[in-house]
Amino acid sequence: MLTIWGRKTSSNVQALMWCVGELGLAYERHDIGHKYGGNDTPEFLAMNPNGTVPVLRDGDDEPLWETGAILRYLAGRYADDRFWPQDPAARAQVDKWAEWSKINIALKFTAPVFWRVVRTAPRDRNSALIAEALAVLGKYLDIAENRLAVGRFLCGDDLTLADIQFGHCLYRYFDIAIERPDRPALRRYYDRLAARAAFREHVMVSYEDLRVL
Repeated sequence: MLTIWGRKTSSNVQALMWCVGELGLAYERHDIGHKYGGNDTPEFLAMNPNGTVPVLRDGDDEPLWETGAILRYLAGRYADDRFWPQDPAARAQVDKWAEWSKINIALKFTAPVFWRVVRTAPRDRNSALIAEALAVLGKYLDIAENRLAVGRFLCGDDLTLADIQFGHCLYRYFDIAIERPDRPALRRYYDRLAARAAFREHVMVSYEDLRVL
């Protein structure tokens, strides 16, 4: 049994939970962070001194933190070869796109765009900064567009760990009130993800609790 600490509205928790759902793993999740608090208690900080979510414990093993590390652990222990190849060269191809997604999509969308659109009061929003951030993000989404024009998923015809790192941002990207250039391959890819039960359950989660009015 997996024990997971982290609120379901956290994008990092959503990535973890989507992975758990795709792998069909049993879990118990505790709401921690944001309006729930609890991430600054001595008990939580003993598991993760950073005070961030998610944190995962598999049975009686030592707790894990940092989303990328948790995802790799779950993939290495529970996934099949299509999701997380055993061959080092094949795995590196998946890992390459997973790292690319974290650095160039998640980090360039969540704080620079999502926070400025949703987690900033309308009177305080800076449209110029949002447009600038979208232009930066767009350069990398164009890379994804080209990649997805030749495959169903980032690394071929099967969902892999790279898609978890990339795709968990797309619900919010396509849902929030921003300008989105037409990227047909990206849209088809998102629709493909949105048809997956685990994505709908764990990623397509209301973010209204995060909205600042």
